[in-house]
Amino acid sequence: MSMLRQHAEQYLAMRRALGFKLTTFGPKLLSFITYLEASGATVITTQAAVAWATSTARASTDRVHWARRLDVVRIFARHLKTLDAATEIPPDDVLPHRYRRITPYLYSAEQIAGLVTAAGRLRPPLRAATWQTVLGLLAATGLRVSEACRLDRDDVDLDHGVLTIRDAKFGKSRHVPVHPSTTEALRGYCGVRDRLCPAPVVPAFFVCTRGTRLDAANMPHVFASLLTAAGIPAVAGRRRQRIHDLRHTFAVATLLAWYQSGADVAARLPLLATYLGHVDPKSTYWYLTGSPELLGLAAARLEHAFRRQP
Repeated sequence: MSMLRQHAEQYLAMRRALGFKLTTFGPKLLSFITYLEASGATVITTQAAVAWATSTARASTDRVHWARRLDVVRIFARHLKTLDAATEIPPDDVLPHRYRRITPYLYSAEQIAGLVTAAGRLRPPLRAATWQTVLGLLAATGLRVSEACRLDRDDVDLDHGVLTIRDAKFGKSRHVPVHPSTTEALRGYCGVRDRLCPAPVVPAFFVCTRGTRLDAANMPHVFASLLTAAGIPAVAGRRRQRIHDLRHTFAVATLLAWYQSGADVAARLPLLATYLGHVDPKSTYWYLTGSPELLGLAAARLEHAFRRQP
């Protein structure tokens, strides 16, 4: 094992111990180390970092993708610099393009109902019931897909209407209260699940037909078929709608309701951030500009506030 690889693996182990998943960062960093090893390099240089970042098989003009790859090297290089003074940290103005979040797709209530109806036509019946309930839960709570899939039976308190989300993004855990109607839907699913799958393999709350836990990585594929079955067309010039957009829809709908009721949105935003499990408040504040309707409401309220000033 090269010294660079040893340092990289120790660094990844340290960050994972702090709760970071590093599902994409880790493989990218090790890919860069392999690139250096193949060229015989024993130290990180800006030239090598840029060469690796732009050598991806992805479209050669995707500068945002290049910049994100270079960020992986830059973050690790800052750490390694304390151990090896010869390490070069790629300057911030090299490949400066940054990812800009795409305006989320917001499902209408009718579209969500259509997705749940389409899920009800899946076979066998347990698969239909599981998908119907998962979609309803995602729409009603804004959970991440992975969080719903990782729920165990003990994490769902139907008596008090509270979900316990364990080891979520960045290793965080939280309690998520749910509406009584959601609790009843979950209770109904329990009855169907226990009847159709009386001996599951795992303690997961949501199970597939084999009695195993739902695979979050496979969810987008099935959801794509439900979009078609529900008659939800793709939007011209934009990527296909995703199951993750249910989370966006929940967040924006919550903020819209607050604005329309005259609530103090700024004061409530930290509550929404906690409910959604956002570590960085910027992830929640982004919704204020990520939705044209919300941006209009925020601007109108700001204009009204200025008019009231003496």
